[in-house]
Amino acid sequence: MKAFSLALLLTAAVAHASAQTPAQAPQTPPAVDAPPAEATRPSFADWLAAVRTDALARGIRPEVVDEALADIPEPLPVVLERDRTQAETVFSLEQYISRILTAKLVATGQDRFAAHRALLTEIGEGYGVDPHIIAGIWGMESNFGGFSGVRPTIGALATLAWDPRRATFFRGELFNALEILNRGDIDLAHMKGSWAGAMGQLQFMPSSYLDYAEDYDGDGRRDIWSTPADVFASIANYLVGHGWIAGQSWGREVKVSRAAERAIVNGVARRDGGCRATRDMTVPLPAQRWRTLGVRTMTGGALPSTMPNAALVSGGSRHFLVYANYDALLAYNCAHSYALSVGLLADRLAGPPAPVRAHPRAKKANKTRRAHA
Repeated sequence: MKAFSLALLLTAAVAHASAQTPAQAPQTPPAVDAPPAEATRPSFADWLAAVRTDALARGIRPEVVDEALADIPEPLPVVLERDRTQAETVFSLEQYISRILTAKLVATGQDRFAAHRALLTEIGEGYGVDPHIIAGIWGMESNFGGFSGVRPTIGALATLAWDPRRATFFRGELFNALEILNRGDIDLAHMKGSWAGAMGQLQFMPSSYLDYAEDYDGDGRRDIWSTPADVFASIANYLVGHGWIAGQSWGREVKVSRAAERAIVNGVARRDGGCRATRDMTVPLPAQRWRTLGVRTMTGGALPSTMPNAALVSGGSRHFLVYANYDALLAYNCAHSYALSVGLLADRLAGPPAPVRAHPRAKKANKTRRAHA
């Protein structure tokens, strides 16, 4: 989740209309804490000793605590550097989607979906979640299991918990990670993930792991690092836990004329919400209301009367009507760039690949080359 997935290699640099840095989701850091005075800040060794005492008081076995904290002599410099580095490039929603949804990613996804079709279908039916959506999140988070991070989770979380910027959040996640080790779901050597502590092929923070990870294959471990059944079921369980409605899609791309845009800006209220993305969309309206405002299907036809109530999400040139299930995608990562990319990737995996949209600059460059040919 988040600033830590394949998608968020770009998301950290996207404007808030299309993303956030980092996502204000249950698995990502909150706002920066007020730092304590430097004179009162303990040394890392003293701080780690206090963590050990607290972990033991929480019931974590001494041998687990000792092994986990033994090889962290100092904060990890690479983690602190990544936490402070801000990308300079800003991508629009359209740029982000075109950079993420490449032909290579879609082809990889189709191959990986085919390899796990029976399992994805079984889990999708069991949880009431579209298997293509499950695969879409899997693709966005770890390139379909291709890369899920190499940083030691305990070391990364200890570094960020000691650092004053988000100490409260990461201290809690550190104890959650120790509890995962205490339960025996993974050993220390294999507990790896992103620089910010997001773990496995679906990039759960430890708190989300404890709440939503599933042992689908029944081997006694909730293995989101290397067991596809547990990975897929955990994604589905997270979405169900955040309101996913069985049998309903995420949304659709639509055409909105300039006149319709003006009517929507002047006549349709914006949503309230805890993260910026939820505020950067309209309230949901019925299909008839959108038809009256001039919103059309991508082929120019009338919106179907059976369409659920939908909210409008707009970039610079692309527009999407999103249904209630879209909120579950925002819960996974509260960024329109992320949620829309998951939905569009899922659609590609469910059917023939859609033509890849060229970026406007690329179109201009092609015209220039043809003119000089």
